[in-house]
Amino acid sequence: MPRFRLALLPCLALAACAGPRLESPSHFGTSTRLSCVPYAREVSGIDLQGNAYEWWDEAEGVYPRSQVPSRGAVLVFAPHGNMSVGHLAVVTRLDSSREIRVTQANWLPHRIERNQPVVDVSPCNDWTAVRVWYEPAHALGASVYPTYGFIRPN
Repeated sequence: MPRFRLALLPCLALAACAGPRLESPSHFGTSTRLSCVPYAREVSGIDLQGNAYEWWDEAEGVYPRSQVPSRGAVLVFAPHGNMSVGHLAVVTRLDSSREIRVTQANWLPHRIERNQPVVDVSPCNDWTAVRVWYEPAHALGASVYPTYGFIRPN
């Protein structure tokens, strides 16, 4: 193979990973029309209203809030990049002090994903920065997402 073709291979490999992540093939999760808010409300039993990021303030004095995950709690994501209204995910399992599993709607558009890994990457181990599993790549996503913490059901 000519030398210039060999030099292009790493660039082409990187370009393939950099494409848009808008597709949600039917083999990833379950189809849904729900956004993360009504889905988290239904699964957790936490009855709050508003956009996902608003749940953190809405929960004050109504539901316990924490920086420590627990099964059934809702992880509240802050607005970040294209995620302008935040995101909600319900904790389904604790794997370690820095890794949990969640069920969530619309991390992949129009899909419900169950038991997906989320890893705490915050410097103080307080769950204020996380990386989330990205099923199409079958790996943790490269992005770090800011979070407020966990809302526990009563």
